[in-house]
Amino acid sequence: MHPFDAADPLAAHRDRFVPSAGLVAYLDGNSLGRPLTASADRLGAFVREQWGGRLIQGWDDGWLHEPIAIGDLLGAHVLGAADGQVAVGDSTTVLIYKLLVAALDARAGRTEIVVDRGNFPSDRYIVETVAAARGLTVRWIDPPIAGGVTPELVREVVGPNTAVGLFSSVAYRSGFLADIGAITEVLHDAGALAMWDLCHSAGVVPTPLDALGVDLAVGCGYKYLNGGPGAPAFFVVRAGLQGELRQPITGWIGSEAPFQMRQGYRPADGIRGFLSGTPPVLAMQPLRDMVELIAEVGLEPIRAKSIALTEYAIDLIDEHLPFASLASPRDAAQRGGHVTIDHPSFVGLVPRLWAAGTVPDFRSPDGIRIGCSPLSTSFAEVEAGVLAIRDSVDAVDATDAAGAP
Repeated sequence: MHPFDAADPLAAHRDRFVPSAGLVAYLDGNSLGRPLTASADRLGAFVREQWGGRLIQGWDDGWLHEPIAIGDLLGAHVLGAADGQVAVGDSTTVLIYKLLVAALDARAGRTEIVVDRGNFPSDRYIVETVAAARGLTVRWIDPPIAGGVTPELVREVVGPNTAVGLFSSVAYRSGFLADIGAITEVLHDAGALAMWDLCHSAGVVPTPLDALGVDLAVGCGYKYLNGGPGAPAFFVVRAGLQGELRQPITGWIGSEAPFQMRQGYRPADGIRGFLSGTPPVLAMQPLRDMVELIAEVGLEPIRAKSIALTEYAIDLIDEHLPFASLASPRDAAQRGGHVTIDHPSFVGLVPRLWAAGTVPDFRSPDGIRIGCSPLSTSFAEVEAGVLAIRDSVDAVDATDAAGAP
């Protein structure tokens, strides 16, 4: 056993995840988390006992309440948000659209949206599309490739016309950890709303949303929350805003009395009014298992191991991949749960790594991301993964040299 794993107080939790045959190192938990064995059991039981056993009666038994019940669990154990402010449903992309439009309507007369070019594509694309449809201006921030959005960069572009700022708590490429509280304060000082994409932080970095004054947030369920491929996303609407905002996709589940089938839409009170269509009840079940595990372990120990894993990855990179550029912050206080390294030789390398049982991912133009999911990733995996990258680069270089004239 690797000595760091032998000393790891969280090491035993790795046995709670479904094993993957032939895997040497899984370093992509920041993109798709591994399944818990408890989730396999829960899904099977749900199909047999609830879906199969109760059929349509399940909606009356409690399925309709699942989006908010699981949302409250997320709020309590992952997001630092009081009950009634978080719900599960739709994809991250749809939720960004819903909350962005609601925020803009609540700041009518303001003509600018602030976003950064390092934000995830869905965030940027939706901002551009909504701005174009409404005749609004997008104020772009250009963060450094190995960094991210800072309060100073935001302060340079916000003003009396700013309606909303949309940023990621952890940058999807660099892993830069934004100062949520300070940036939110800059936006509030300008009279704007603060909206955050938590996809790369939820479940691995503490984000006490209530304490930080965050207005709106979205996040996916399939990364560090281990909800599975295409798991529904979650959204957050601060309690004080729920009576002011109106979301634009007015489906029946978000109405005040769904089964009365009334003419004319009237939203339900509270967070339920931000739901739209029939909730993906089956798909959200695995989220319960991971949130329960996070509650058992605690976010602070998870964050501590995340830092230890990424620090170890950087040490190994410095030793074995000195030719690569670290495209993530060295300072752990500015880094989320993954590390990115850049080098032209990485283009086309990932399929070779996958075939040999090492699974990181590639980010354009020439970056490999090493994602460490603290409860399922071992220090031995991190070491094996970095060494596999080194050996694959050496093999490609040797092949190229042999074929040179």
